Amino acid sequence: MKPKQDQLTTVQAAVFIINYMLGAGILTLPRTTVSAVKTPDVWISIILSGLLVMLLGIILVTLCRRFPGKTVFQFTEEITGKWIAYILGAAIILYFLFISAFEIRVMAEVTGLYLLEGTPVWAIVMVFMWIGFYLISGGINSMARLYEIILPITLILFVLAIFLSSELFEINNLRPVLGEGIMPVFKGLKSSVLAYTGYEVMFVVMAFMKNPEKGKKAMVWGILIPMVIYLITLVMVVGSLSIEGMRTRTWPTLDLMRSFEIEGLFFERFESLLLVIWIMQIFSTSTITHYAASLGCSQLFKKKMLPFLIILLPISYITAMLPQNVDETFKFGDFLGNASIYLFGVLPLLLLLLSMLRKKGGKYN
Repeated sequence: MKPKQDQLTTVQAAVFIINYMLGAGILTLPRTTVSAVKTPDVWISIILSGLLVMLLGIILVTLCRRFPGKTVFQFTEEITGKWIAYILGAAIILYFLFISAFEIRVMAEVTGLYLLEGTPVWAIVMVFMWIGFYLISGGINSMARLYEIILPITLILFVLAIFLSSELFEINNLRPVLGEGIMPVFKGLKSSVLAYTGYEVMFVVMAFMKNPEKGKKAMVWGILIPMVIYLITLVMVVGSLSIEGMRTRTWPTLDLMRSFEIEGLFFERFESLLLVIWIMQIFSTSTITHYAASLGCSQLFKKKMLPFLIILLPISYITAMLPQNVDETFKFGDFLGNASIYLFGVLPLLLLLLSMLRKKGGKYN
């Protein structure tokens, strides 16, 4: 039984998933999906991939419910044996650590380009890492309370900013629907699935839930809300900038915000407002994954967590600074996205089947 202060509500568990998903992906999603699909049907790819990820998430939750109160780093050993569990645990730790570094680097790139022009990337990275360390050291409940404050602010301001751009929206940019058939939609599934990386945080969060039997509910809402946000974003960006206008843009969502202004309002240009709220989202993703990596090390080596929080900071910093430019940063992100398909798309199903075959884990209501 977890201490009372380490228990999360169902809403908080869903907020963890949402804040994890709504990281850097929202800024690049229109470009990556349009590059793959090459037709206005990208919105269909987003819906299909969201439903697919929801299925994978339910499989993951079903696995975790067989081992109440335990994270993936603890129950894998019961299923596979000690050495395989160490290998899988190390792979998941590295994945979380690299995601944390990637998100921080993207945040530094965007901040340096639009808000703090001329500020060295290393300076931005270090500041956010130390702020993140301060938050994580307060424990998972401190993190949950902050994310509960960030999320509604993000959703309200984002929807406001997106819909204010409706004067640029042209419905003909979304036509014809399935003009080149269904195959382009399937080509976009992979890149759109990568935008939903984040549901894997339930491998850790489920162990802290007060009501783990509501894990599926948290998972469904945690994926459904980002799916709606992604759908609105893609429709508005494609409808406003067109398919041809997006192919050469690095940050199409921000470019849309920069392409209009409304005189007389407190904010006449909205890209700075969008950047501020999305920096909070990327910060959330980075802190969640750094916490998960540190907790994994703590449980794998059966030591206290604080030393690992500190040890992983310089490793994360070095990883974040390895890409030499934006293109290399994106390639790093693509590599992590591909790794997530195997680690959290295939692995949960294999572990679930193996736990059933070997009759490991308790039954649940």
